[in-house]
Amino acid sequence: IPKPFVGHNQIIQTNAIKSWVQVCPECQVILLGDDKGTTGVAAELGVLHIPDVKRNEYGTPLLDSMFNLAQSVAKYQLMCYINADIILLSNFLPAVKRVPDYPLLVVGQRWDMEVDEVVDFKDDHWEFKLRAQLAKYGQLHPRSGIDYFIYSRGLFEDILPFAIGRSTWDNWLIYQARASKATVIDATQVITAVHQNHDYSHSTGGETGIWNGPEATRNW
Repeated sequence: IPKPFVGHNQIIQTNAIKSWVQVCPECQVILLGDDKGTTGVAAELGVLHIPDVKRNEYGTPLLDSMFNLAQSVAKYQLMCYINADIILLSNFLPAVKRVPDYPLLVVGQRWDMEVDEVVDFKDDHWEFKLRAQLAKYGQLHPRSGIDYFIYSRGLFEDILPFAIGRSTWDNWLIYQARASKATVIDATQVITAVHQNHDYSHSTGGETGIWNGPEATRNW
């Protein structure tokens, strides 16, 4: 569910979504929400777009609406929620294809890196160049930051109306999977998820509001 495609967010979100299409052409990509630019990017890349996501009084999309909408149109039994600033590399799909066929959740740590330019995915060596930058400048984020969730369809039937991007919801999904006796797998060693660093100008309260504002308190 992308933020508005404006400024730096336009660059990093375009990079992220194009990488999904590039490394996982057989996957069904679904963009949710009606923020500025989402319709155009979905049309340009030929991916599915669902604009009508429920939001709270602050205008923040709600997790239960997002997951339910995606599941209602999903073509496959294995699904993935991923934040719209994450670039995937070619090791993603092979790792996904190795997971066992029973209720499960796959998560992993991300790699943080500054990315200020549009990635040229027409360049056959784009991944090699990105990996070189990652080896030089990337930092492995602590386990508390989880940006992708690969899960069995139907695992999250009763999601609470968390405000997306306002803390706690990601940890709760792991808790819920464990409480449901699903297998939970840490794929950090086999999936390279590149998080393109960004500011928090999209939030009225900035970074402080993300972690300590009323929406974060409600999530908790």
